Amino acid sequence: MSRLSRQLEPEVMDTVADAASYDAMDHTQPNEAFVGRLIELGAHGRMLDIGTGPGHVPVMVCGRVAGCSVVGVDLSNEMLKIARRRVRDAGCDERVLLLDADAKDLPFEDHSFDTVFSNTILHHIPDPRPFLREAYRVLRPGGVLLIRDLYRPADRAALDKLVAQHAGACDADQQRLFAESLHAALTPAELRGVADACGLTDCEIVVDTDRHMSLQRRCR
Repeated sequence: MSRLSRQLEPEVMDTVADAASYDAMDHTQPNEAFVGRLIELGAHGRMLDIGTGPGHVPVMVCGRVAGCSVVGVDLSNEMLKIARRRVRDAGCDERVLLLDADAKDLPFEDHSFDTVFSNTILHHIPDPRPFLREAYRVLRPGGVLLIRDLYRPADRAALDKLVAQHAGACDADQQRLFAESLHAALTPAELRGVADACGLTDCEIVVDTDRHMSLQRRCR
C-alpha cells in the first residue's frame, strides 16, 4: 500500500456548520492532556494561544494555572463567536482576550509572552514555516513553547483505523473533518525538518499518542 502524501485542507474553518460541528466533538481527553503537558513544561504568566478555535483550552488553562492570562487568536470569526460565549459563560472575561489575527503574521512585539501554545492548527497551514517563526518570535527567551498537532498516518488503512477508533461514534461530517485533518498533517520527521529550518533547534519533538505529536520547549 502506498504511503500517504500530505493533502491540504482549508486553512480557516469559518463556516457556521464547520465551527459548530468541530465544537460539538468531544475534545475533553486530548485537551486535558494538552493542558497537563503545558503545566509539566512550566507554563505561566502571559500566554498566547495561536488558533484558539472554540476556546476550550484558554478556559481550561485559567482553571489550572493560577495568576495567568491568555490571549487567544484565530482567523475564523465563527470560531471566535463560540469562544467568546465559552469564555463569558466560564467567567474568564478578565483573564482571556480573544482577537482576530493570523498565526503567520502576529500583531505582537518580539518576546511578548512567557508561554506560547497551539493545539492542532499546524495541519491547517499549507506552509508551516511562517507560523513557527512567529510563534518563536513572540516567545520570551527561556519561555515555554508547546505546539501540538496530529501527525499523518503511514497509509490509508492506518488513517481509516484511526477515524474508526477515535471518531466512530461521531456523525459523518465529523468523521470527514477528522480524516481530512489526518491527511493534511505533517509527519514527526517533516516537523523536525521544518522546525530546524526555522531555527527552533532547542525544541524537542515528542510523539504523544497514536495520532498526536508535539514540538515543545520547557521553561528555563
